[in-house]
Amino acid sequence: MVSPKKNGSQGPLRDLDEWEDDLLRRYPEPAESSSTSGFEATNPDKKPAEFRDYRAEARPSVKEFYRLNHRNQTVEFVRGKREEFLSLSRRKMGVWEAIEYLNQLVDDSDPDTDLPQIEHLLQTSERIRADGHPRWFVLTGLIHDLGKILCLMGEPQWAVVGDTFPVGCAFSDKIVFSEFFSENPDAHNPAYQTKCGIYEEGCGLDRVLMSWGHDEYLYHVVKEHLPLEALYMIRFHSFYPGHRERAYEHLMDDQDREYFHWVRKFNPYDLYTKSGERPDVKQLRPYYEELIGEFFPEPLAW
Repeated sequence: MVSPKKNGSQGPLRDLDEWEDDLLRRYPEPAESSSTSGFEATNPDKKPAEFRDYRAEARPSVKEFYRLNHRNQTVEFVRGKREEFLSLSRRKMGVWEAIEYLNQLVDDSDPDTDLPQIEHLLQTSERIRADGHPRWFVLTGLIHDLGKILCLMGEPQWAVVGDTFPVGCAFSDKIVFSEFFSENPDAHNPAYQTKCGIYEEGCGLDRVLMSWGHDEYLYHVVKEHLPLEALYMIRFHSFYPGHRERAYEHLMDDQDREYFHWVRKFNPYDLYTKSGERPDVKQLRPYYEELIGEFFPEPLAW
């Protein structure tokens, strides 16, 4: 297997799952739930003082990751990456082929996990299926992290994963490690540091530049094929300042406010479905290949 550290994604994290482990420290599973069925994730209206200070417990590698992320995610950087990648001209791949390609991100040097990426995707989608959700919802669980193939295209970790946020306007203090934005050139550009910055209040998130990463990339790959509910889940599942901390609501329009319900509905499946019980990939593959073919009859442009 190809390690993230050996394929051009050098960075402070040992592997991409380390960021997701940090999310669980910040947003632990509610004690009253034994499964994802029928529960909302940690109360988004809870006051910050009611949470433990998970930042104090963050590993140095995670802090360094966010220092790099917050220093480098600028308007200029995001626009450049959109121009570089959103032509979707690198290759044609079917969804299952992309899953197998992503599987190369297993880090054989990591002593804490040997689960390949495909097993996290299947654990997510299988829990969604067990809870009786629509087929498009199950498929969304299967594909939601496929944008991480950016690592296999040479992108650094801080430009692939991490909590996402708008650029081009004032950085919210609800963003984890927001103090690191002091190193970001945009923090010293007055045009970018008002409440709305280069946007208008209520303009809608579709008109907002989000920090670059796997969410935005995958959204553009699949946006012609899935219902809007699924596209919101994919595009904003890492936008924790928005869907968990209620930041940037002044930029949202009525559609955003309505469809963020689906982002919040998806979030527990993403966070809380990892387990030691490994899915049987061979047994599950025929079901998912049929499901993929229902929504993606042709290979996708990446």
